[in-house]
Amino acid sequence: MDHHPSTKTETTILITHHEHPKPTPKFPLGLVSESCRPYLELIRLEKPTGTILMFWPFAWGLTMAAYSVDLPIGSYVANVGKALVGAFLLRSSACTVNDIFDRKMDAGVERTRSRPLPSGRVSVLAATLYLITQYALGVTFFYFTECDLALWVALFQFIPLFAIYPLLKRVTYWPQAWLGFAMNFGFITAWISVVRTVNYPILCVAMASCWCWTMLYDTIYACQDIRDDLKMGVKSTALLFGTWIRPLLVACGVTFVVMLGGVGVLNGQGIPYFVISIGGTMLHLVWQFLTVDLDVPKSCWANFNLNGQLGWIVWSGLMFDYILSLHNMMAWV
Repeated sequence: MDHHPSTKTETTILITHHEHPKPTPKFPLGLVSESCRPYLELIRLEKPTGTILMFWPFAWGLTMAAYSVDLPIGSYVANVGKALVGAFLLRSSACTVNDIFDRKMDAGVERTRSRPLPSGRVSVLAATLYLITQYALGVTFFYFTECDLALWVALFQFIPLFAIYPLLKRVTYWPQAWLGFAMNFGFITAWISVVRTVNYPILCVAMASCWCWTMLYDTIYACQDIRDDLKMGVKSTALLFGTWIRPLLVACGVTFVVMLGGVGVLNGQGIPYFVISIGGTMLHLVWQFLTVDLDVPKSCWANFNLNGQLGWIVWSGLMFDYILSLHNMMAWV
């Protein structure tokens, strides 16, 4: 008689466990132990779009510079590898320092409350030591891969630009404006690393173009959290623009494309760039504006990820120009 209640309880527990299985960690989090997993979440390893968006300014600046000086293809490939590592280190440390500063705000936002710091899976001390390790790795990497002015530009982007960004959400509705500079300094680093000189017209127009692009995608990203941000006192351009948000985003997109065309003219880019990079980007942005629903968080998230794919369009036109220039140079030899 005494065994029946126990058996029933055990059966209930087994059924309950079966009905609510533990969610499968998103790739590649499932490849590591549960104790390591929060540290990979802290750098958003399972969400690569941020690293991709960090990489594109490096790739665009590098390819424009390579086209300008006829950089040998071997050197170009090596620089692409360097840009990938640099973008990963930049994005990883930026996420970590952001989450350290924003841990209390994140706890009050539905989308972010399960992050490692607000959920208590990583302590502030552990996250700080983790950040110091990332900074040490990044400084070492840039020290051995960059030199002179390119090194100082890379370090300026790596530490102060991204360390300041999370603080701005508390004091201004324009944190995205600062992020527009922080995300895109890789263009300057890559250009100077190859050309060894500062071409102010090209770099200023390129940065203005990339800045508008970041304003576009990060304002849409911020639309996911408008209600929670109002409650927590977090400021953003998504809140600032209000009912004007869609026309102002269109203005950012138009300026992004116009400036992208301007830097192409300044750098003497060829027809492939203007047809593929400029024309393709225009079509992609029109598609984005027609499909995004700024009132639906899932739609905003999907649109944000689409901007990571947009980078391929710009890079494709640049690559066609670069490869054709190398072919023409070989034909003359």
